[in-house]
Amino acid sequence: MNLKELAASLNALEQVDSSQFQRLARVLQSIWRVEQGIPCGEKRDKSGTRLLGSLLPMPRAEERLENFLTEQVREVVRAEVRNPLASKGKVYIKPRIFNNLLSSQPLCFNLFGELTYDLALASALVEGLSDGRFTDVTGIAFEYSPGRRDARYLNDGSAFDVFIRCRNASGGSSFIAVEVKYHENLIGTAGAHKLRYDEVADLMGCFSSDHKPLQSSPLQQYGATICSPASLESRTDTMTLCSSCSIQRTTLTSQLP
Repeated sequence: MNLKELAASLNALEQVDSSQFQRLARVLQSIWRVEQGIPCGEKRDKSGTRLLGSLLPMPRAEERLENFLTEQVREVVRAEVRNPLASKGKVYIKPRIFNNLLSSQPLCFNLFGELTYDLALASALVEGLSDGRFTDVTGIAFEYSPGRRDARYLNDGSAFDVFIRCRNASGGSSFIAVEVKYHENLIGTAGAHKLRYDEVADLMGCFSSDHKPLQSSPLQQYGATICSPASLESRTDTMTLCSSCSIQRTTLTSQLP
């Protein structure tokens, strides 16, 4: 059985999966759902309603939080997503965060949720991954923005998927901003470009003078994401951006001088 046949057998053969990685991701998540004994969810579109292997059934998925791997992660989701006060002003896409096994938002919680309970472990992880550049994690926030639509930053509605407060090797206040991409290919209509993006890109001094590649897909969102922590740099000693993205890194680095 080849990959296409396997995908079809799992109700996971989707035309939107334009790469082998995307198809494999959907197939693997569908296999996981079956192994967990979770029924197949339904997708509604212009053609009607059909089964889709990478979806969990609603409202069960929201009630049981089956898109999240451990009870500690589910506790974080209850506190962050399902709590109206904590989630006020944040953009959690529902029901996608609860029922879509390929969504990057639940992936954020599955990756970082348990670390919010163990900052010592988070500190050791950050120190190890950064080769000692960062240490002493003091807090982890999800869907964090220092000020949505604040002119002092990017003056838009963007937010960091995960925001880690920590210290650098010299003891200064620092942060790590994380943007998570999973199944997304970033192909589509680019968001509205703002002159503020160009201003911050120029201040960073690491992009070529021609910002046009950062104004269209697939780099528009990624470029804005890189500029976002730079707009906070003046308020901290050190900043860095850690990101996981399905597009090839060379696509972005080719725009550097």
